[in-house]
Amino acid sequence: MDLGVGIGWRPEIAGFVGALPGLRFTEVIAESVHPAHPAPELLGLRERGAAVVPHGVKLSLGGAEPVDAARVAHLAACAEALGAPLVSEHVAFVRAGGIEAGHLLPVPRTRAALDALTANIRRTQAELPVPLAVEPIATLFDWPDAEYAEGDFLTELLDRTGALLLLDVANVYANARNRGEDPVRLLDRLPLERVAYCHVAGGVEQGGRYHDTHTAAVPQDVLDLITDLCGRHRPPGFLLERDGHYPPIGEMRAELDAIAAASGLAAIT
Repeated sequence: MDLGVGIGWRPEIAGFVGALPGLRFTEVIAESVHPAHPAPELLGLRERGAAVVPHGVKLSLGGAEPVDAARVAHLAACAEALGAPLVSEHVAFVRAGGIEAGHLLPVPRTRAALDALTANIRRTQAELPVPLAVEPIATLFDWPDAEYAEGDFLTELLDRTGALLLLDVANVYANARNRGEDPVRLLDRLPLERVAYCHVAGGVEQGGRYHDTHTAAVPQDVLDLITDLCGRHRPPGFLLERDGHYPPIGEMRAELDAIAAASGLAAIT
């Protein structure tokens, strides 16, 4: 599946996204979709031949509790309604004991956490009509007493479940920067041939930490990391994430062009 360069669909920029005649794929937050009545703009993109990928944020795959069956059913219904080639979710948890965190929280890199993730991903896959890609998150901290390096943890998770990898290049950059590590070293530990597509976004420096906010332009360091990644194995697509503080149309077009140039993929015409 060759996706090219895309941009995440948000109601605030639906007109801009819909006006990109060469757009080949987009992504929509699954929890914002009413499967019986998807937004007409999304259906319009689908009718034009663009792939629309539902991206979940509330399954809590990394939670100790089993995934909620109704939430999994909603994700499956979104895939059906939008004719999606796959769906995606996060290697994270968002609730415990009935309490909603309101954020994507990192899982400990332990055998117990890996077992919980594996069980929840398998439960989810069993109800989905399409493949599932899982996305490691940007995090400001790591739990103590890790039993795996990040690359090894993710590789074993993918091996156990057969899931695809949604690789967020901005998350790789953010985590490496906050840990004082080289992001390329993580790329070298990942099964890049399992990447379904990639996210790209910008962030801000605050309080001595880099925050993956999706509100700023993609920094040059992230663009350079895209080039490094593609020198190893070029993923099928790169998707720009923007959430809030939307810039003028010309600036968003320039970001998409910069991603295309960094990856060697064709620009959106």
